[in-house]
Amino acid sequence: MLRNYLKIAIRNLRKQRGFTFINIFGLATGLACCLLITLYVVDELSYDRFHEKADRIYRINTDIKFGGNDMHMAVSPDPMGPTLLKDYPQVENFVRLHGRGTFLVKETGQTNNLREDDIMYADSTLFDVFTLPLVVGNPKRALAEPNTVVISESAAKRHFGNQNPMGKTLLFDNEFTYRVTGVMRDMPTNAHFRTDFFVCMRSDNYEWGRWLSNNHQTYILLKEGVDPRKFSQNFETIIQKYVGPQAQEFVGTTIDQLRQSGNRIDYSLIPMTDIHLHSKQNIELAPNSDIQYVYTFSAVAIFILLIACINFMNLSTARSANRAKEVGVRKVLGSVQRQLIGQFMTESVLMAILSMGLALVIVALTLPFFNDISSKQLTINSLFNPQFLPVLLALPLGVGLLAGSYPAFFLSSFRPISVLKGKINLGLKSAGLRSGLVVFQFMMSVILIVGTMVVYRQINFIQTKKVGFNRNQVLTINEAYALGKQTQAFKDEVRKLPGVMNGSVSGYLPVPSNRSDSPLFPEGQREQSKAVSTQQWGVDYEYIPTLGMELKEGRNFSREFGSDSTGIILNETAVKVFGFKDPIGKRVWRMLDDEGKVFKTYTVIGVVKNFHFESLRQNIGSVALMMDPNQGAVSFRLNSQDMPALVKQIEAKWKQMAPGMPFSYSFLDDRFDAMYRAEQRVGQIVLTFSVLAILIACLGLFGLAAFMAEQRTKEIGVRKVLGATTASIVGLLSKDFLRLVLIAILIATPIAWYGMNAWLKDFAYKIDVPWWVFVLAGTVAVFIAFVTVSFQSIKAALMNPVKSLRSE
Repeated sequence: MLRNYLKIAIRNLRKQRGFTFINIFGLATGLACCLLITLYVVDELSYDRFHEKADRIYRINTDIKFGGNDMHMAVSPDPMGPTLLKDYPQVENFVRLHGRGTFLVKETGQTNNLREDDIMYADSTLFDVFTLPLVVGNPKRALAEPNTVVISESAAKRHFGNQNPMGKTLLFDNEFTYRVTGVMRDMPTNAHFRTDFFVCMRSDNYEWGRWLSNNHQTYILLKEGVDPRKFSQNFETIIQKYVGPQAQEFVGTTIDQLRQSGNRIDYSLIPMTDIHLHSKQNIELAPNSDIQYVYTFSAVAIFILLIACINFMNLSTARSANRAKEVGVRKVLGSVQRQLIGQFMTESVLMAILSMGLALVIVALTLPFFNDISSKQLTINSLFNPQFLPVLLALPLGVGLLAGSYPAFFLSSFRPISVLKGKINLGLKSAGLRSGLVVFQFMMSVILIVGTMVVYRQINFIQTKKVGFNRNQVLTINEAYALGKQTQAFKDEVRKLPGVMNGSVSGYLPVPSNRSDSPLFPEGQREQSKAVSTQQWGVDYEYIPTLGMELKEGRNFSREFGSDSTGIILNETAVKVFGFKDPIGKRVWRMLDDEGKVFKTYTVIGVVKNFHFESLRQNIGSVALMMDPNQGAVSFRLNSQDMPALVKQIEAKWKQMAPGMPFSYSFLDDRFDAMYRAEQRVGQIVLTFSVLAILIACLGLFGLAAFMAEQRTKEIGVRKVLGATTASIVGLLSKDFLRLVLIAILIATPIAWYGMNAWLKDFAYKIDVPWWVFVLAGTVAVFIAFVTVSFQSIKAALMNPVKSLRSE
């Protein structure tokens, strides 16, 4: 029987090539979209699950409200891990990580350095907590001694070629020497942090035991069966026993008094597997994603797949008139409904299988493009792994049964007598389900159109908003400390080049900024209620003009004033938090030690207008600029029509003064845009799938229009004989569909408004969703629907009425 079903199915598909192509192409497009998004979602959900003990690893977060700032950080005090291991038997182990950023690295004795990013310090317990297999070396001893480093296979290849790196030494920034004690496999891409270098935590001169300095990512491994929520209650004891005494010495108040004044300090646990999608803390080891994007893309995948299935139903029922007599004859000859259902289901599943094959081809062809816009390294091989393969095989079967169920039961239910007498009525008025499906399709299309426009308007708002500094044509040269004592000379030489307007040496730039949170106090006061938590940036004389910042009052640092070594420039937020009505000349204290005993007095000489030094998701915090140049980077404001040539001239100056050092640079506007790359990716992905969803929806509408034109052929012929014009017939056939689209717009508008306002809540600075966005989305949907329907309507209206009446 199945063999007979397949024969008839293949014969029917070959006979109706146009119908078959549209149906298979629509399903294939929907399946391809679903598979691409599934690859993305599965990858996002897989982060950090490669660790064998991932379900028991938690990171400690710190939440502090102090001095007018509310800080949510992914770091905690350095004694936290050792103290929890010592005091609480529920803790099996701990490891601390400390991101040290970028270094210039070379093998000892070599000349040329390589720029290595995201180098980290780690405890010797690293390999006991995380699953990071060593190719060479003993995981128990690899980071047990100071000045040792474990490198990845890729790093070993870069620095040592095919030689055995064990026991060899690497020189960091031409100053720090580390001995290689292990080579680990490259970390997977689905980790919330990645590095090629782990340096022994005890390699620096760090002063340990500071409970008020939050600068380490601390991970704890809980023993089997420990409830993390109950264990978190122990943090209150930690605060009272360890943090409280240092806080009282630091600010002269107890923890309880601190809380009574509206300030707070809290610690919490977050599962390591939740960090990538659920953590929104500051000072992460790497940028995270957002679970909302997973929900959004999952919903889009489901909706697109449903739209594709709906199209199949609509296109199948659109051809039902041509197959109604076939059903009638087969029923007269003895076929039962079960056999007819089996026949139509076979055709449906066969088309779904063919669609899946075409979908896999589409995925293979479009995956490089999708990887580019999503910043992923997805491969089609992931679809064929043992875990996903059953889903891949079951999907066409499920889609085929779902998409073919309605046509199968619909067509097989025809009464043979009515069909053969031509009395069957398949009009739109009796097709409420099909109407509802069209409404659903265009409702989703309108939501996607609105979402795309709002995302792009928000991104455009971010890119064009005045951020308090001029980010255009500012060249930043990284790792300026490689110049040593020649940094200032390098800056002076470059400034002589035509097209270089100004230059500054500083380790602090607005985007992305290095954080330097410390309290400032009004002169003569050290009460915690008077402290203002402030970003304290060391800059030089040219910092403000180079970055194009504006002074609201007062003056910039100047070489004409020898006292500017104790001068300070505050931003508007800091002035407001301090409560200074006339800030110029006011004095503030800066604490120079962790015990709160040594202070330095600064005089406010200027107020700079607020500038964004973090994402527009956050409000602008307090910033203080002081004369304390840091050699982290050299920035130049340029004004040249031939930027590549000017950059080459600057590179030549660099190579003269820093031979063997890599020339690494970036433009400030590129760094700014990089902060919003996630939003840009979301916008591109939503736009792409919106277009595809609309395309698939139009195929369904095309099918319904064809269906209606077939069912009203006689009516159209009679109307034309009686004098109806082509325009009136097109209007007659189009109005029912346009009514459905208008209903879809009315339903979609409040849903889209709510969803986009919920998305915008993450931004402290955001657009208002304007009314015209919904009008434009609706207009686009109506236009697309009208064009799609008009094609079939005009075709029907132009048909010779003699032919249409004779065919009846």
